[in-house]
Amino acid sequence: MSTPVLRRVVRRETHSPRTVAVFVAVILLILALAYIGLEIVLYLAAQPALLVGPVAGWGWLVGLPTAQPAGLVIAGSVVLALIGLVFIWLAVMPGRLSKHTLEAGGRAVVVDNGVIASALAQHLSEEIGIARENITVGVGHRSVDVTVRPGAGVPLDQSSVQSAAEAELGSYRLSRPVRTRVRIERPTEREEEL
Repeated sequence: MSTPVLRRVVRRETHSPRTVAVFVAVILLILALAYIGLEIVLYLAAQPALLVGPVAGWGWLVGLPTAQPAGLVIAGSVVLALIGLVFIWLAVMPGRLSKHTLEAGGRAVVVDNGVIASALAQHLSEEIGIARENITVGVGHRSVDVTVRPGAGVPLDQSSVQSAAEAELGSYRLSRPVRTRVRIERPTEREEEL
């Protein structure tokens, strides 16, 4: 990917926008402002407040440091600070979609993790001679988990499955290296009886 256009396209396809986080934040802000506006209107109309009137709420807020125990004020401040940090984290850090890019010369090739998992499971099924439905593959951003459930009495070496999986993943030429973990799950005696 040599051109800036291809890099931009790949980034757009592999990273998620923060639309959901922004939507939630805006909805919460609108609800809070609508509530405050409603309380102000009720106060100006000389009606009883729904929860806390503006004068009582402001008085409580001003008197909070002296009227409440210090631990409660600190705990509330910490909770608000953590909520703020979550929103800052969501604003700054990029969201990742479940996709990988492949090295394809000057082309931009983006592949869904499900496609990689399915192809790897099919290859392992053919390579080690285990039925496809007994192989489960999960592909993440940094790792690939392979779970093989051979039948009772079927010999299977974990290192051979590991090397076959790593060789196949190497042939896909993923732009970011992934760690491969293989588990062999043997059936229990009870499952064998069924």
